[in-house]
Order: sequence, then C-alpha cells, then structure tokens
Amino acid sequence: MVKQGARVRYTTIQNWSGDVYNLVTKRARVEKDGIMEWLDGNLGSKATMKYPSCYLVGERAYGEVLSIAYADGARHQDAGAKMIHIAPNTTSKIISKSVSIRGGRTSYRGLVHILPSATNARAKVECDALILDSKSASDTFPVMRINESSAQVEHEATVSKLGEEKLFYLTSRGITKEEAAGLIINGFIEPIVKELPLEYAVELNRLIELSMEGSVG
Repeated sequence: MVKQGARVRYTTIQNWSGDVYNLVTKRARVEKDGIMEWLDGNLGSKATMKYPSCYLVGERAYGEVLSIAYADGARHQDAGAKMIHIAPNTTSKIISKSVSIRGGRTSYRGLVHILPSATNARAKVECDALILDSKSASDTFPVMRINESSAQVEHEATVSKLGEEKLFYLTSRGITKEEAAGLIINGFIEPIVKELPLEYAVELNRLIELSMEGSVG
C-alpha cells in the first residue's frame, strides 16, 4: 500500500533455471498523490507469467511499470501490467520491452481499466518487441476498458527484427556479429536499464551477454 504522498519503487531482476515455472502476483494500492513504480526484469525459467498491478484509488495517484522480458530457447516470457484507475486525475504509464532469441517466445499481456469515477484519467502504454531470428516469436494482448469519456489514453506497439544493415554497419568497423547484436540489444533496452540501480543494470547486461554467446554466426 502506498499511502498519501508517498513514493515506492520496487525493482526485481529474476533469472530462473530452465525448469522453473515463474508465476507471480504483484499488486499495489495507491492513495492520494502517491506514486508506485514497478521495475521488472525477467530472464530464464520455463515460463513466466507476471503482471504487476496498480489500483489508483486516490486522487492524482500515479502508477508506472517498466518491464524487460528476455526469452531464450524453449522459454516463454508472458509479462505485462495492470492499471486500474478508480479516482479522478490519476495517471499510469506502462513501458514493456521484450527480446526473443533461439526460438524463445515473448508476450505482452496488459490491462488498462478506467472506471466512471476516474474523471480526467491519463494512461500510456508502449510495447516494443525485438525478434532476433526466424524461430522466435512475440505476441501482444492489450486490453483497454475505458468507461469515462474524459480519459486520455495512448497505446503504441512496435515489432522489429535484428536488421542485417545494422549488423553490417557495426561489423564493418571491426566489431564481431555477437558484439554487434549485443550493442543493438543494449540500445533497445536502455530506456529501462538506465532506471535500474547500477548493480542491477550491470548484472542484467552481463546475463544477456552470456546468453548471446554463440547465438549469432
């Protein structure tokens, strides 16, 4: 629970072994002028299902979810967020980045629900997926339930592949394909990584570099 005027930031980076089913429930109740921020990184596991949520029950409450999902091999990262706007003048933001490689699958599954009581609510959702080979896949399942005409809602979604042009540009300057792919991924997830504590950011980048070894030839 985030009390009136309080700010909470909850950061999680999880890297499970390949036989783990990672099923997580995260919820926060945000009262008047409160701020709740979820920073979430998901690697490893057989399957992950994780949707941090904010219940914005107080006027001017703010909820934010910044999420990274990295699916390598026969893994499925199903991650997203839920924002429930209940009070007037509430604001939410969801930014989801996903990377799939070697047959991995990522999914964004999210909900933005603006109730009739949430006048002048604002919500923004950004979903960006990077697919690194033809075996991998990404899905997006956004749900918007807008029950108040004064709401302002934005939704953006992009899906891109590891472009040969970018790889050629970097390798022509003496960088290996693996290093080039790593640089492209780091640039892709940088908007979220820069919000992490330094030790978390270093660990996340190191884990991705280890997973990338031998993936690009």
